[in-house]
Amino acid sequence: MKRLRKRCLVTGGAGFLGSHLCKRLLNDGYDVLCVDNFYTGDKANILPLLGNPHFELMRHDVTFPLYVEVDEIYNLACPASPIHYQQDPVQTTKTSVHGAINMLGLAKRLRARIFQASTSEVYGDPAVHPQTEDYHGNVNPIGPRACYDEGKRCAETLFFDYHRQHGLEIRVARIFNTYGPHMYPDDGRVVSNFIVQALRGDPITLYGDGRQTRSFCYVDDLIEGIVRMMRTGAEAVGPMNLGNPVEITVAELANRVVALTSSASPIVYRPLPADDPMQRQPNIDKARQVLGWEPKVALDDGLRATIAYFRAALAFP
Repeated sequence: MKRLRKRCLVTGGAGFLGSHLCKRLLNDGYDVLCVDNFYTGDKANILPLLGNPHFELMRHDVTFPLYVEVDEIYNLACPASPIHYQQDPVQTTKTSVHGAINMLGLAKRLRARIFQASTSEVYGDPAVHPQTEDYHGNVNPIGPRACYDEGKRCAETLFFDYHRQHGLEIRVARIFNTYGPHMYPDDGRVVSNFIVQALRGDPITLYGDGRQTRSFCYVDDLIEGIVRMMRTGAEAVGPMNLGNPVEITVAELANRVVALTSSASPIVYRPLPADDPMQRQPNIDKARQVLGWEPKVALDDGLRATIAYFRAALAFP
């Protein structure tokens, strides 16, 4: 019997990216099963979805097997900010590796297409700039960030081995810095840090000399890229960079946030954390060619929307 609505599983569905993806899939006419253990996920992110009869929430840790019936799987489960993934680095690695094994096993049983949210951190502190998908990276395997960086690299290995060995339909995206509503105020990421500090009137903390660069993609643009990957044929297997190629320094970002919030916060400097990459910029030629995708939201417009979210969420005037 053919179903009218496709069923999707989103792991990490109550997180920053996962909650936006759940909303998008519902709007596109899918049944959505959101799975999250709420280690970093937040029910507030999916509260508006709970009344939708086509949305289901399950509390579950992906390091344990999951037995459900779905047509597509989006594997987003894993703490993604340094503060969160370094709190329990062993569990972070387990989430990436055991979680990938369990979701791939489920996809194999169901013959379901499966998406892996990988990361630009697989490139480490890059010796190639901007980063292209054929660059193998420069990662410290024993550093404090390795639980995340190497966990995601191993997950990519598993995905491609399942693809080659079992003919599994996979999609692997390397996600670069993404920002927007539903970010966590205490996650240690540069955009949320700067906005919350500026709104509170606290000093804005710059690590290093502020000349390190990042490329910031608004969340709606990223979700569009993910959806297009899953709806494109075998040429979209990946790995594929998804991010905004417009590169700015962290110091410039701080100044923009101060201006957009009309904050009087001073800027203070702190030592650079270990293994923090000095440059981060995606080459998105593959996404442009294969998906017809590139970011549309300008940085200032995305920052305004994110600032408005934090003003409301944290009750700032």
